[in-house]
Amino acid sequence: MLEAIERIEPDLNGRGLKIGVVMSRFNEPVCHGLRDACLSELSRLGVDGADVVLATVPGALEIPLVLQTMAKSARFDALIALGAVIRGETYHFELVSNESGAGITRVGLDHGIPVANAVLTTETDEQAEVRMTEKGRDAARVAVEMARLHAALRG
Repeated sequence: MLEAIERIEPDLNGRGLKIGVVMSRFNEPVCHGLRDACLSELSRLGVDGADVVLATVPGALEIPLVLQTMAKSARFDALIALGAVIRGETYHFELVSNESGAGITRVGLDHGIPVANAVLTTETDEQAEVRMTEKGRDAARVAVEMARLHAALRG
């Protein structure tokens, strides 16, 4: 029946992985919280600090271009996007949220590299602050797991 199905189990061993991280500086306190949680979790998962490259950009709209440059370099096993878009009084929130999210997704698909999207989109600063630590940790776990899965599927 189906007992011969090949299973690929989640693998959170970060040893030997090279990770590129792009962080927005807009909404800096939240972005620093995301960064600190993400880098701490990468370390806990076994990723060597020497194998992590952190680049910063002015805002969320600039993240996809730097992710794309990192992807084209073929230096990384996975990429992570960190940022915070917090609703204001204008339509700009929707524009930045939608376009940065689409760009981040497109980088992964166009270049065949896992990209963990940890760009928070919240209504308030308080919501972002509540979510930043767990979202930063989650981005690290997603990047490591997806890098391992991607490698396993490529053989």
